[in-house]
Amino acid sequence: MSPTDPAIASLPKIHLHCHLEGSLRAETFVELTRRDGISTRYRPGEEVAGPTDPAAVYQFADFREFLLVFAAVSRALRTPDDYARLAREFVADALAQNVRYGELFISPSVWSFFHRELDLRAAVRGIVAELRAANAGGAEFALIVDVTRNFGADAAMRTAQLAASLAGEGVIGIGLGGDEARFPAELFSGVFAYARSEGLAVVAHAGEADGAHSVRAAVEDLEVSRIGHGVRALEDPAVVELLVHRGVTLEICPTSNYLTGAARRDAPHPLIELDARGVRIAIDADDPTLFGTTISAEYAHVAELAGMERLRRFIAQAIESSFASPERKAALHAALSGTSVPEREGAR
Repeated sequence: MSPTDPAIASLPKIHLHCHLEGSLRAETFVELTRRDGISTRYRPGEEVAGPTDPAAVYQFADFREFLLVFAAVSRALRTPDDYARLAREFVADALAQNVRYGELFISPSVWSFFHRELDLRAAVRGIVAELRAANAGGAEFALIVDVTRNFGADAAMRTAQLAASLAGEGVIGIGLGGDEARFPAELFSGVFAYARSEGLAVVAHAGEADGAHSVRAAVEDLEVSRIGHGVRALEDPAVVELLVHRGVTLEICPTSNYLTGAARRDAPHPLIELDARGVRIAIDADDPTLFGTTISAEYAHVAELAGMERLRRFIAQAIESSFASPERKAALHAALSGTSVPEREGAR
């Protein structure tokens, strides 16, 4: 099924697992690197030549190379104005696909790793100003601040404190990204307890580059209600049962899973079995431009894998699993069912 098929195009799209930096247009990425005289490729400690054709910059052979591409994108975003442009272009692309709601990941700890002089608050506020402009187009977006496992628990706490200080200014929660194999979730239990005490929502990546035990730790040690990817939960039936019992939603991104090796292209995607076992699922695009996809393309792919009725159920589960206000959820459910309900402008 095509992403432009009317049956797909008319569906309200819900972003619960989309990295804002990973939505940077390739043309914009190349423009920023040329402006600053840096490469489109990143290697720690050395400058290497990278492609300059926008059609080639987002190419990688494996998950490690993908992470280096993401690092290069983060290095290219240098100023608050760059982040505002990133958000402005994201909004235009999202509205064109009928995206109606989104909770977007941002990674300020990665920004400051490359640009210690960057005013993180100004960058976040620039993003939020552009996202709020989407209200006029009928969409609403909020931010989830990802803490990066690789930088350790102390840095994670500082990032969580930044997120808490921006609550009410477009930031609604924290997530956990980075190397889940070397930096297990339990190292960050105190950070997540702090975030919850500050009224922030909590989610985490798990079960992508590490096994089912990583999913269990995210649920039991961090007390998250949603997990990014989580496909490797299938390695342990007890973990699958835990997800069902706790009502945890998995944010499934099929193209990302194929490209990172979390799922095989020559086998049924794990979402089919996870759904059959009763796990709640939402569909998303992860780093859409870096992975050469869109949320519309992911919806179309899942419609082919699982059928339109299951896709619509996944969208309904995304709505329910979001941290949107009850009024916004009602409006999204109405849009999905083909009806409409009055909604206060900019409700949240």
